[in-house]
Amino acid sequence: MTRSPFDRRALSQALSRAAKASVAETLASAAPEFSGRSRLIGITGPPGAGKSTLVARLAPFRLAKADSVAVIAIDPSSPRTQGSLLGDRIRMEALGDHPRLYIRSLPSRHAHDGLTENLPEILATLEAFGFDEVLVETVGVGQTAYGVRALVDAEILVLTPGAGDQIQAMKAGIMETADLFVVNKSDLPGAERLEAELLGVLRHRSSEPPPVLRVKLGDDAGVAALSDAVDRHLATIAESRDAREVSRNRRRFRVQSLIQRRLEETLEAQPADAWEEELPDLYQRIAEQLLRKNGGQF
Repeated sequence: MTRSPFDRRALSQALSRAAKASVAETLASAAPEFSGRSRLIGITGPPGAGKSTLVARLAPFRLAKADSVAVIAIDPSSPRTQGSLLGDRIRMEALGDHPRLYIRSLPSRHAHDGLTENLPEILATLEAFGFDEVLVETVGVGQTAYGVRALVDAEILVLTPGAGDQIQAMKAGIMETADLFVVNKSDLPGAERLEAELLGVLRHRSSEPPPVLRVKLGDDAGVAALSDAVDRHLATIAESRDAREVSRNRRRFRVQSLIQRRLEETLEAQPADAWEEELPDLYQRIAEQLLRKNGGQF
């Protein structure tokens, strides 16, 4: 059996620390920055589009071109308990024993944009462990949930037949950020119409529209074509994009997510009777807590 190129136990412990860390713990731990070494691929789309199944089918193709691949699969959290079924791990169970593949399911908790809390720190940790590639599967998302764009090198938007209304809603949002489009379950009625609608929207947007690929169950040719399209996109951006701008965008997203989490922590710490105060007083008091006037730190 091929030996794993990473320490699975140490990695699991490091990811657990990164995922559960408070803002203060994250800042105090000197978490690693993005090195740019790992290829980061986001797979996003509305609920029920088949993202988990697609990731499970895509992963072996990516492993053929990398020494190690990680999958971060994000599941929706209960708004009451913050718990999650973590169903993505169940769907990918057949891949779990591969020595060069690491799969981690995480709940979204308070995060927005279909992501999970501390995702930048989680991705930086995976880079520090030397992963060649990381696949990030988002929670089912809608029109404006495109936060993954700031973190990944390639963004794949997965849609299914019957999504015509979704395309109309997404035209001013997530469709403008995706690099690759997948018509999943393309053996179902309406696949050709969906592909035509996508191409029509994308051609209107650009003279060189991004690829639209079909994938269906039981046929690996579409998944292989998707993997090849990912390679072409990664090769193109490696030659054309500004590495400093990518770094700045990721740093901005990282700081923004820390500030949002600090706000969530502060709001959760308020006593029940705090919400009975007059709005201006309540706002001022919480703002002062955020600024921590006594220590001068946010």
